[in-house]
Amino acid sequence: MTMATTASSVLHFLEDRWDPAVAAGLDEPELLRYRSNLLGSDLRITNFAGGNTSSKIIEMDPLSGNPVEVLWVKGSGGDLGSIKRAGFATLYQEKLLALERSYKGPDFEDEMAEMYPLCAFHNNPVPASIDTPLHGFLPFPHVDHLHPDWGIALAASANGKARMEEFNREFGRSLVWLPWQRPGFELAMMMKQIVRENPGCDGIVLGGHGLFTWGQTQRECYLNTLHMIDSIGQFIERHGKSKGKIRFGGEAVPARGNRRDLAIQIAPFLRGRISARQRFISSYSDAPEVLQFVDSAFGRHLAFLGTSCPDHFIRTKIRPMFVPWGANEDVEALKTQIDCALAEYIDQYRAYYRAFARPDSPPLRDASPAVVLIPGLGMFSFGKDKTEARITGEFYLNAIHVMEGASLLADGEHKGPVPQCPPGMDPASFKVFDNYVALPAAEAFRIEYWALEEAKIRRRPPEKELSRRVALVVGGASGIGREVARLAASRGAHVFVADRNEDGAEQVAGEIATIASPEFTGHAGVDIRSRESIRKVLGEAALAFGGIDILINTAALFPSTPDGAIADEMWSDTLAVNVTANYLLADEAARLFEEQGLHGNIVFTSSANAVVAKRGSEAYDVSKAALSHLIRELAVSMAPNVRVNGISPATVVKGSTMFPRDRVRASLRKYNIPFQESFSDEELRSRLAGFYAERTLTHKAIGGSDCAEAILFLASPRARCTTGHVIPVDGGLTEAFVR
Repeated sequence: MTMATTASSVLHFLEDRWDPAVAAGLDEPELLRYRSNLLGSDLRITNFAGGNTSSKIIEMDPLSGNPVEVLWVKGSGGDLGSIKRAGFATLYQEKLLALERSYKGPDFEDEMAEMYPLCAFHNNPVPASIDTPLHGFLPFPHVDHLHPDWGIALAASANGKARMEEFNREFGRSLVWLPWQRPGFELAMMMKQIVRENPGCDGIVLGGHGLFTWGQTQRECYLNTLHMIDSIGQFIERHGKSKGKIRFGGEAVPARGNRRDLAIQIAPFLRGRISARQRFISSYSDAPEVLQFVDSAFGRHLAFLGTSCPDHFIRTKIRPMFVPWGANEDVEALKTQIDCALAEYIDQYRAYYRAFARPDSPPLRDASPAVVLIPGLGMFSFGKDKTEARITGEFYLNAIHVMEGASLLADGEHKGPVPQCPPGMDPASFKVFDNYVALPAAEAFRIEYWALEEAKIRRRPPEKELSRRVALVVGGASGIGREVARLAASRGAHVFVADRNEDGAEQVAGEIATIASPEFTGHAGVDIRSRESIRKVLGEAALAFGGIDILINTAALFPSTPDGAIADEMWSDTLAVNVTANYLLADEAARLFEEQGLHGNIVFTSSANAVVAKRGSEAYDVSKAALSHLIRELAVSMAPNVRVNGISPATVVKGSTMFPRDRVRASLRKYNIPFQESFSDEELRSRLAGFYAERTLTHKAIGGSDCAEAILFLASPRARCTTGHVIPVDGGLTEAFVR
């Protein structure tokens, strides 16, 4: 059996993160997990959920009690950086190898995947990936299959095989080359054969795809992989130095100095167009590598060719959408270009599907692009949530690195068939530009619309009620707003928390991060009396997620003084915060909703006081009465694309910033409710809340969570036919019955 020898070259780019003290206490499966986590911790080594690792481990058969060889391999859809022991599929190695006897050829290789569950060891339910036989049929105890940018750059070069042989001579390596073959059982047979024909080889370059390396021990496998990737990086860097600093033909469009502001302006418009069929969340990048590519003379040509590595275009689709935008053109011109580019992209994508779809192909998916490139501005990437959108962008950044690396390995114009082309495939189907070789469209389709990939998609958990939606919660640092933010996050929304108390908003955003994900939330300070402050918050949300779908405001002001007298300035402030600020929020949000062209929702917080006349709270009560009518006015003016509703709660004492200790004490005295000065704030609030509850028909104290439930009902698709209404959340307060 051929074994790799541990590399002795010096690492220039990567780090050996193996800790012998940690490894010493781990059994073989845990060492595999440890090795995988180390490799997955560096995106230069492999991308998110990309690649596979495996080990062949001797285990005791629970049926016979005899030792058997078991293949441990990363389960389908797993991520090396975060995988746990339970994330690996386990198969009887002998049973897996026996499948070769029943293999009927490439036209039937998908049938082999149906056999993998029959090989499962210990009834392990983790689904084996399509790469399982690639590991099982290699005669090495430990195997890594990764997609490092440097490795794919070599694999996707028109002169890749010749450069690989040059690399072997320079670094004392023994890589072997295989032309393109879709991952699966046939590729496993090809790999088995080439290793048999090349004893002493220490890795395989899969044309247009990636890299395989191996070792006799977990440590040796890790080192061989690390040094191989690092050495390829050194090799490409050396060739790059001879070509100077110009990349992708040089800059054609300069990066805009105000590109962040421009991204804020265009993000809602772009998100709305991309979300015509279903909503997406966006992620924006103006990383130097992104700008270097999108601003270059060759960027548009290379983008149209599409990606090469299967892991890339499963995320990014066959190609991104490139939007031509001149250096002197304004945002309105950009919008026109987006509309034109999108129409063309959708037509081309549908034609691509029609050209290669077979009767048993999965149905056409959303034809909108997953990646949008704009010269001078950068890259927008899209997904069902922020994490997916970011990762999609990272994958295209990987593709940019691959194209750059391939171009640096160029040695003149390539002529003749590329080495990625296998026997029997049309050489003309492999398109080349600047030494970069893209995967043929037919092969891209065979992976993007592969039944096995479709099955992986269908295994995803169902989306939640507010998934794909962005909620801006103003007043979210405390009280009702905090409850709304937390509940919206639990129902799948991306939540941007805004409050005059920026520290409090940050704290609630931290709470949301533990409920959902740190990427699903953002926060900012805001003064809702200021249009400029409101615009800034809306811009921050747009930059973070692409726009907003739901605007909720729970912030309000209740004026109080020790003697009960309200000064003119306090009266004005109360109306400014409780009425005018809501108008400003709606008016500014209306511009964003219009840009998106998607159905939006606004929910404001009025009060039972809006219809209950009282002594001593005139400023607050009048402001809430005005707000209730403003809700109706806005529902009329913003129809039909925006629904505007409100809730009308009775007094919410617990958790509300409008009930500081002094106000609670004053209210207790007003209603002759006994208390002691030694009572804690919470005890005082409980007494007052209990008193208010007894005045209602349900005798229940109104909590922030009760209001949050009503608010999110109104903001949800369940209330799609409700607008211009204010729902009471008052426990049945008869004084507030509308007359």
